[in-house]
Amino acid sequence: MTPFEKDIQVQAEDLDDLNHVNNVRYVQWIQDISKEHWQKKAPATLKEEVIWVVLNHNITYKSAAKLNDHIKIKTHIAKTKGAISTRIVEMFDAGTNLPIVYAKTEWVMLNAVTYKPMRVSEEIQNIFT
Repeated sequence: MTPFEKDIQVQAEDLDDLNHVNNVRYVQWIQDISKEHWQKKAPATLKEEVIWVVLNHNITYKSAAKLNDHIKIKTHIAKTKGAISTRIVEMFDAGTNLPIVYAKTEWVMLNAVTYKPMRVSEEIQNIFT
């Protein structure tokens, strides 16, 4: 699968008391790129019919990012089974390409009206190939 990518620059409001990017900010970036990927790839009709919610995040912190660092964020769908899609998000120092964060998140697809889980269709799986 072709990864979806974006670049960000660390701002002062992203930092914790140790002057590293706050762990909560990494989670926000994971959610942001995941949503952006869906919004960019999915047709409008699907975006109206389904919503995605997080089942769990598994995050491994490899190194710390600091103020003004440039980060490359990449995401792709690793697998889908039933109503669950497993999404990988990786963050790298854009200058050195050294890893910063590796995250595996399980997302559950829900019907946008009933909020009941729905099997991820082949049509939706094909959006991300």
